[in-house]
Amino acid sequence: MDKVITCFNKRPDASVRLICFPWAGGGSIHYARWAKTLNSSIEVYSVRLPGREGRAKEPFFQNMQEIIDEIIGVLLPHLREKPFALFGHSFGAMSCFAFAEHVKKVYNLEPIHMFLSGASAPYSEARLQAPRRSHMSDQEFLVWVTSIGGTPPEILANAELAKLFLPALKADLCVVDNYRCSRPSTPFLSCPVSCFDGKEDAPHDLQAWKDMTSGDFTVQMLPGSHFYLKEAANEKYLLDHITKHLETAEMDYL
Repeated sequence: MDKVITCFNKRPDASVRLICFPWAGGGSIHYARWAKTLNSSIEVYSVRLPGREGRAKEPFFQNMQEIIDEIIGVLLPHLREKPFALFGHSFGAMSCFAFAEHVKKVYNLEPIHMFLSGASAPYSEARLQAPRRSHMSDQEFLVWVTSIGGTPPEILANAELAKLFLPALKADLCVVDNYRCSRPSTPFLSCPVSCFDGKEDAPHDLQAWKDMTSGDFTVQMLPGSHFYLKEAANEKYLLDHITKHLETAEMDYL
């Protein structure tokens, strides 16, 4: 499991697990560090995809199903063991959706809460009409990556460092570009869904996420652009929100 999941603070007595999915090109370390801030009742599992960190020599996945199959292959016993929640930003939000849809339909398991950030629902018109970023030339791609922020400028300015970083990002965006799913005709989840976005980011259709759940649904806009969640005040807000809602969900579950 350690190849696929980073868990800095193993908490066997935790009452809930928070499973975090990386943004495009991202690794597992950012979310794994959340364990130091979240309380001891929450254990953080951060997903590490091939082609990055300790898996740098492994080939990238080509489609969303490959991602979901590997993660479920590792996590299924843990999903059955205790309640779990999901968090994903951007590409990670789409991965959350694909994961939740699969485990519900195939295993009749569902999260106690979904936290989705920085992305339109994958079945929304906004997503389907979005530009296909993976088809850009390297120069166009660098301009776009620079514009959305989140990547240290010294990496983008260094050709050798950029060559190490950009392939994972392009591979994940290729998965995004080719991922298609149907808009749910009826909600397949009953858990609460919390959506977040940066006020200065390109507009996303967050309301479309409501179609997947019959549970409570909220949207909150925070200051900043696409990587608003890297700013300390916003990260604190997110972690406080996650803590509050998972503590409440634990009591409801028990």
